[in-house]
Amino acid sequence: MQAAVQRALEAGMTPSDIIAGIRRGFEQIGRKYDTGEYFLSELIMSGETAKTALETLKPYLRATAKGSAKVVIGTVEGDLHDISKNIVSIILLSSGFDVCDLGTDVKSREYVNKVRETGAEMLGLSALLTTTMLNMGTVIEDLRRAGLREKVKVIIGGQPTSQEFAQQIGADAQVDDAPNVLKAIDKLMEA
Repeated sequence: MQAAVQRALEAGMTPSDIIAGIRRGFEQIGRKYDTGEYFLSELIMSGETAKTALETLKPYLRATAKGSAKVVIGTVEGDLHDISKNIVSIILLSSGFDVCDLGTDVKSREYVNKVRETGAEMLGLSALLTTTMLNMGTVIEDLRRAGLREKVKVIIGGQPTSQEFAQQIGADAQVDDAPNVLKAIDKLMEA
């Protein structure tokens, strides 16, 4: 995958073009998964392939992200799923945001410390499991206790989340799929 990304860059494609292609591929994979044509193994393999492409593109994306809004993102404690989170990171990086991706199974105090350290304006919390999504509320409460909640907008996402759940835990927004994250950020920045 690294070689393919390098060839695309050398051929004149921009990182945004490559990411758009990856995003279209994920949409197609998602449809095939929904219809039963693809299985979990295909989802995992496509996620790993996208990770490799992302790592290759990161230096090019970071070069365009200077002076932009800071975003901290991660998958909450107890959850190891990262495909959607990685796609969101790609979208944010390609849109000029300065992204700090904490990875998976991130403890609440790590989010709080990183928001404090970076002065992030946005915090993205991801979960795929109903048992771990409750940890999103813990992060928000810990931000309050640390005096940071009013300084950062919190966006949640992941299969089990909903607008109602976002309101219940005090999140600022909830997104159903990765491409909608930019719309949510624009709306929050206007407010």
